[in-house]
Amino acid sequence: MRKILYTLVLSAFAAPLFASDARVGTWKLDPDKSVYKVGSAPKNVTIVISTEGATLQETITGSAMDGSPINVAFTVPVKGGSGSVQKGDFDGVSVKQVSSHVWETHYMRGGKELRAVRLVVSPDGKTMRSNMKGVNSAGQQVDGTALYQKQD
Repeated sequence: MRKILYTLVLSAFAAPLFASDARVGTWKLDPDKSVYKVGSAPKNVTIVISTEGATLQETITGSAMDGSPINVAFTVPVKGGSGSVQKGDFDGVSVKQVSSHVWETHYMRGGKELRAVRLVVSPDGKTMRSNMKGVNSAGQQVDGTALYQKQD
């Protein structure tokens, strides 16, 4: 009986730890460690990712290399799927969780994919790599990797 009680108590405390999402937090671009094969990396970017129940809110702000503003906001189900766009150059977004530290995001406009982004959070949760391929908000081809440092 005692073992069952200990197991239940341990499970109650451990469940939130296993359910946490490695993406959640504030991330800042490290431009010195970002490399683009095609197009140019942004000057600065801050990504804020938070959860509210079963919904994930992602807000991306900053400035592109040419100085134009970056202002994106969308929500998606935490477990993945199609989301809702609040701000951005796209009208559709979907996210697929590949593993506990890897996600794929697809940005669409008019039913066509603009770009795909693969996010990989390091095992220690301190860095996030974003591989982007497609078309940026200015309509230019992009193919590159941006590195982000967790701020909180």
